[in-house]
Amino acid sequence: MPGSANLNTMIKAARIAGRSLVKDFREVENLQVSRKGAGDFVSKADTAAEGIIREILSEARPTYGWLGEETGGSDGEDPTRRWIVDPLDGTTNFLHGLPHWAISIALEHKGKVVSGVIFDAAKDELFFAEKGTGAWMNGPSMKDERLRVSARARVSDSLYATGIPFAASVDDLPSTIQQLKRLMPICAGVRRFGSAALDLAYVAAGRYDGYWERGLKSWDIAAGVIIAREAGAIVETLEEHGDEPHALGSVICSNDSQFDEFKKIIRV
Repeated sequence: MPGSANLNTMIKAARIAGRSLVKDFREVENLQVSRKGAGDFVSKADTAAEGIIREILSEARPTYGWLGEETGGSDGEDPTRRWIVDPLDGTTNFLHGLPHWAISIALEHKGKVVSGVIFDAAKDELFFAEKGTGAWMNGPSMKDERLRVSARARVSDSLYATGIPFAASVDDLPSTIQQLKRLMPICAGVRRFGSAALDLAYVAAGRYDGYWERGLKSWDIAAGVIIAREAGAIVETLEEHGDEPHALGSVICSNDSQFDEFKKIIRV
């Protein structure tokens, strides 16, 4: 699907950075890793990927602002537009040799995300969307495929995803356990794969029927939120009257057929 100049630049940046990460992933045991916090690791590969992405995006749009996981935020001459980037969502998976991680790039305009790209370089699956144009995936066949959420209406038939708090985020563990206690006995299963970006992309692709998580950062979910919405998902914050999910750091989403029931189970 032909996209805007901005979207095409985002895709270019994701693919180039993805090639760099795949090369490092094949040599994961040799990576020099530093501890950034309890259970939260950063590698040279992570930092290098963000540098690649920032160089490409800044060259194309030098006036836009920036928010990156590794390099933080900076204002641009254009105060209405900002790139939001996670160069490696699923770092712990990456460092343990698990091929489930992604690059996430979003463009925000006046506080709303208008474009998003998620690239699963290990599986060569690129998910992307722009506001009002639908959500798409370009896989190994290099053919664009339209994404749509699943049509499952019954919770009992549905597969969900979430994040399980760990280390420094264990304060959220009791509420997560309660949510799982309510949902797991009445659904087809719950998965915890370790990449919020891909969890949202998988809802968009109909692979998951719903997803929820809190304690997230803007770069974790900004791109995924617009991709899921453009595929037909309802996406809100976990809080009843919250701001945009990427601004508040919590999210709940599913298809329209079951969203009301799903949110009642999770939000109680």
